[in-house]
Amino acid sequence: MRGTSITALRRLKRPDLLRGDAYLNGAWLSKSDTLAVFDPASGDEIAQVAACADADVDDAVHCARAAFLKWRDMLPLQRGAYLRKWAAGMRESAEDLAVIITAEQGKPIAEARGEVSYAAGFLDWFAGEGERAYGETIPSHLPASRLAVHLQPIGVTVAITPWNFPAAMITRKAGAALAAGCTMIVKPAPETPLSALALARLAGDAGIPPGVFQVITGEAPPLAKRLLLHTHVRAFSFTGSTEVGRILLEQSAKTVKKVSLELGGNAPFILFGDAPINAAVAGCMAAKFATSGQDCLAANRIYVQREIYEHFTEKFAEATSKLKVGHGLEPGVDIGPMTKTSGADKCRHQVSEALAAGARMVAGAQHNSLGGNFVTPAVLANVTDDMVIAKDETFGPVAAILPFDDEREVVARAN
Repeated sequence: MRGTSITALRRLKRPDLLRGDAYLNGAWLSKSDTLAVFDPASGDEIAQVAACADADVDDAVHCARAAFLKWRDMLPLQRGAYLRKWAAGMRESAEDLAVIITAEQGKPIAEARGEVSYAAGFLDWFAGEGERAYGETIPSHLPASRLAVHLQPIGVTVAITPWNFPAAMITRKAGAALAAGCTMIVKPAPETPLSALALARLAGDAGIPPGVFQVITGEAPPLAKRLLLHTHVRAFSFTGSTEVGRILLEQSAKTVKKVSLELGGNAPFILFGDAPINAAVAGCMAAKFATSGQDCLAANRIYVQREIYEHFTEKFAEATSKLKVGHGLEPGVDIGPMTKTSGADKCRHQVSEALAAGARMVAGAQHNSLGGNFVTPAVLANVTDDMVIAKDETFGPVAAILPFDDEREVVARAN
């Protein structure tokens, strides 16, 4: 397992996609201060990236502001053409992008390939939507008059993106901003900056003008704070934990920015007694174990009606026990490592707490023989609502199954 990602990265068809410099105003910025990027499966250091400072943030905002004054005046059709060319470049380098995602994030290569396709699709979709920013007319309260709403780009925007979808969460935000006529500065998660920098390389290849799309790398808290204190930054979007979202919302309030937050979840999966068991198992496997469970949409509480509870639990445990755990670049792997050691520790703690409180493990184990950030996919039965695993987002491959009796009860508990 050691050296797997390093070897794969050396074999990229386009070595220039593996960058360590920040991307400001259409150029690459190297820094003497750097941060290490690690393969979460092996612990190998796979890259060093620039650790940007406040002055670099200020430069990026200044460049984004200058670029905005020209970008906003382009026809939507012209902006869309840039986005479509960017998406085409992603598809041409899809395998390289997938390897970079797996190397730094850990997800199985098949899922990484899917993410690249998913990410490119956002650029195409928003390219079309930008051409349909129609506005609206509104009946007036005055005679012989009418009111009209014209949609205009807000200005410089910032995206602070997570490590679980290091490509798709960038294009989902940047595609919308750029299509609308805004410019964007991306601050990727420090665990997964390489995907963001590869996207920046492809944005440059697509001819997107300097300053329109920029990537700042480094420690998250100081850079995020600096970005959010800038008055020229008019809007920001964040995907990540609820705890961090609260902090960023508070910081953005000082300059009254437009804010979009996608935070943590505790999603329920509800299975009634008349559901076909095999289809239910397949659907629940996908809902629980995609991205090794590191997904804010992942099923965190699986409610199963009591009349089929034991049957479903047995079938689901059987399917879970067949999942292959390993390095995401190895063939046939279903579950990669947790991207962060703290995530693996959280999974183990929730399992231990649930077992001590009376839950029953019907698949999996408390520890994985691979060690490190690896967590064995586990299924816990007889889970109750007062257990930590049912109250707090797990964000890992541990499934908690809870019985219920009727619809009214489960809807109340799920909400």
